[in-house]
Order: sequence, then structure tokens, then C-alpha cells
Amino acid sequence: MIPEPLRHELEQRIQQAVTPREAAVDVMKELQRHYGWLTDEAVREAAELLGLSPLQVEELATFYEMIYRRPVGRHVIHVCDSISCWSMGGETLLKQFEKLLGIKTGTTTLDGLFTLLPCCCLGNCGNAPAVMVGERLFGPLTPASSQALLEELRTTETV
Repeated sequence: MIPEPLRHELEQRIQQAVTPREAAVDVMKELQRHYGWLTDEAVREAAELLGLSPLQVEELATFYEMIYRRPVGRHVIHVCDSISCWSMGGETLLKQFEKLLGIKTGTTTLDGLFTLLPCCCLGNCGNAPAVMVGERLFGPLTPASSQALLEELRTTETV
């Protein structure tokens, strides 16, 4: 159940939008922040708030790779796999994160702290290879700096 203050804030955002669909991503991101991921209940709540069907919200949710339709770790590490990052060692960086975290891409550490996901482009080509954690971009990363980043993230609540 959406807490009343959050519901009120989301309703205000929707009213400020030209169309409800325009506010859909913001609504989904806020519900995701509240629940930790976009649960089935959150999809229904978003649909109700936006005046859309749950299927329409689901279609939007599955289009955006930063909307999670399954549980994720506290820190989601998006490793860019664009051509720029790939050519600058992105694939090696992804393997380094797998090794350091002891997981495969697309999975979450047993402690629920990290989820490792590829991302088609972070728009940070000048700092390739790059990753995004939360709303923050990091790059260029090396094996040493990726280990330092994980150590920093282990001591922070969210990024």
C-alpha cells in the first residue's frame, strides 16, 4: 500500500504532466524506490494513479531497463556494454565485477547487497568503460578502481 504522502506527491506529478503517460516513468521509479522493485502491486497502483491499465504500465516497465520487475540488490550496478565501453575494456570490467562479487551477470549477491546488470548505453562514452550505480555514473573504471568502488558501496546505504 502506498503511504499517503507518497500517493499525494505522485498525484501532484501526474497533474503537472501533459498526459498521465508522460508521468509514468517518474511514478514507476518512485514506487520502485518505495518497494525496492516494481512489484505486481506497484504496477496495479501505478495503473490506478495514472488512469492506465496494468498491461499498459507493464509494457512501459519492461521497456525501461532501469525499472526492475524482480527483486534487486540494494546497489544495482549497471555495466555499460555499448561499443565505446566494450572497445575500452567493458567486457573485462564486467568479468571483473562478476569475480569480485562472486555472481554472474543478471544475478544478486546472496547478502542482497549487489545486483549486476548490463546496460545498452549510459551516455558516458568519454569515460569508458563506465558503470552506473543508482543515479551516479563512474568511469573510466579499471580493475583496481572497480574494487575500490565496491568497498565504498559496501559502507553506504544507497548511491
